[in-house]
Amino acid sequence: MFSRPSLCGTVGKLCRCGTSATGKTAVAAATVPTARHYHEVVGDIICPSQVRGIDHIRDPRLNKGLAFTLEERQTLGIHGLQPARFKTQEEQLQLCKIAVNRYTEPLNKYLYLSDLYDRNERLFFRFLSENIEDLMPIVYTPTVGLACQRFGLIYRRPHGLFITYNDRGHIFDVMKNWPEPNVRAICVTDGERILGLGDLGACGMGIPVGKLALYTALAGIKPHQCLPIVVDVGTNNIDLLEDPLYVGLRQKRVVGREYDEFIDEFMEAVVQRYGQNTLIQFEDFGNHNAFRFLDKYRNTYCTFNDDIQGTASVAVAGLYASKRITGKSFKDYTFLFAGAGEAAIGIADLTVKAMVQDGVPIEEAYNRIYMVDIDGLLTKSRKVGNLDGHKIHYAKDINPMSDLAEIVSTIKPSVLIGASAAAGIFTPEILRTMADNNERPVVFALSNPTSKAECTAEDAYKHTDARVIFSSGSPFPPVQIGDKTFYPGQGNNAYIFPGVGLGVICTGTHHIPDEMFLIAAQELANFVEPSDIERGSLYPPLSSIRNVSMNIAVGVTKCAYDRGLASTYPEPQDKRKWLENQLYNFNYESSMPASWVWPRMPYIKTREESPLIAAIK
Repeated sequence: MFSRPSLCGTVGKLCRCGTSATGKTAVAAATVPTARHYHEVVGDIICPSQVRGIDHIRDPRLNKGLAFTLEERQTLGIHGLQPARFKTQEEQLQLCKIAVNRYTEPLNKYLYLSDLYDRNERLFFRFLSENIEDLMPIVYTPTVGLACQRFGLIYRRPHGLFITYNDRGHIFDVMKNWPEPNVRAICVTDGERILGLGDLGACGMGIPVGKLALYTALAGIKPHQCLPIVVDVGTNNIDLLEDPLYVGLRQKRVVGREYDEFIDEFMEAVVQRYGQNTLIQFEDFGNHNAFRFLDKYRNTYCTFNDDIQGTASVAVAGLYASKRITGKSFKDYTFLFAGAGEAAIGIADLTVKAMVQDGVPIEEAYNRIYMVDIDGLLTKSRKVGNLDGHKIHYAKDINPMSDLAEIVSTIKPSVLIGASAAAGIFTPEILRTMADNNERPVVFALSNPTSKAECTAEDAYKHTDARVIFSSGSPFPPVQIGDKTFYPGQGNNAYIFPGVGLGVICTGTHHIPDEMFLIAAQELANFVEPSDIERGSLYPPLSSIRNVSMNIAVGVTKCAYDRGLASTYPEPQDKRKWLENQLYNFNYESSMPASWVWPRMPYIKTREESPLIAAIK
């Protein structure tokens, strides 16, 4: 939806002239030059000699709608192509609000915003950035999940690159087709685990598109520097394979060595095309691949996995904020995770780092975290399930248990975190047990979309006598309990990844350590005001994300230079001002080429002109 390739116009063919057999010159072939559609600008710098007047209306990056002044309309040759009314950008924003609110269905609002971006880039991003509380659920969760499910139906035009398994050996050639020369951030998915919806194959494009729209709206990263990509290796979703509207490869997923070699080629092609410091954000890969790729590439590429590290950072920020309510430190907490996938493991790993930073020995930190997967509690003696990869760190030497209610009753956790995509597993019984065992129980229901949440905000407050410290991954409406209204905070990754991305891009960081995500969590927690906590939220209002992102970017920038990870030198002294100078401008700029006045030349008497022949002699 919100990212668009810059498609250059067709260049007219030259006439080919030749000589006939009789010696007379004849036109062997003559073609009328094909008129280009329009010259769509690329990069940061617009070349006025390459942009026609009509391009300013047709190119979304140049278009200002009715905001063109009379001088601009007349000089550019577009006067008369628009009605007589002149509108400021502020007036256009008011019209956008009216237009989007006409629609009652979220998917229709999504399509309206998509159309707005396709015709007026600056207006779209300013509208999104200034109305983030209302529009975040539209451009991202939960509506983006529905957009992915309907992708084959709503697809209109290219929104990013689709690199298929059939392109192996030619991935760099495909990437050359993206006309932007200065891409700094790539968000890539293979569509295998889209939110909590499962394998959506090529329809998962909505996720990287939405993520990168938030890069610009929330952190001011220039939109032309962002590139959404789907690596299409097929899908195992039978419904999609049989769906006549499916737009991806109609085949089962490629797996094993062939799949790994394909991803290797993709990573190498990114570096060949855009350079070693290009940020590559992995998004919604299957659990069995997400950690493998993070471990494989994190020390050789500028990369991170938002499902693992971004989710971890925003969750740990909520845990930091919860300490202000419970009055306890991390060493007093016992954690139980419902779910042992990439999100849960990521949160647990970063929680361990946070505890160690607070002075807790690492072994004790691991011992305070319990984890449940589909086969029950992770224990060293259980006979079912596996303890592959990072799970082994959280396996306990206790008797196996499979019933979540029994596990909660036995372990008595002070913090219950859901990252299972199993709707409703935090039953009233479990919530009451949490309340019986804790004065202020901490419950995070983080699964997306809303239909996959482990419990609703209303259930969490209702079954804990409103003593719960609650957070969710998707938005929930306010909850009225007695005479008090609670406004549950959403632990949205959008608090984290735009700011991290801004700091990484501007500094030219070549590797991204977990320390940066712990810094991001701390910066986010520091932004939480007492008034936020009083209203029931562990996070600041969504309207403040731009300020949060800048604080995170400053922290990441300091870390990059302190750790020797940056490649942009010299190191700026005033890092905040330096970052601000690199942000995208949401406001309209003049469409007129720059002009200036030359001083009058001084009078100098010249000699008489002499004939050329005389001069030669």
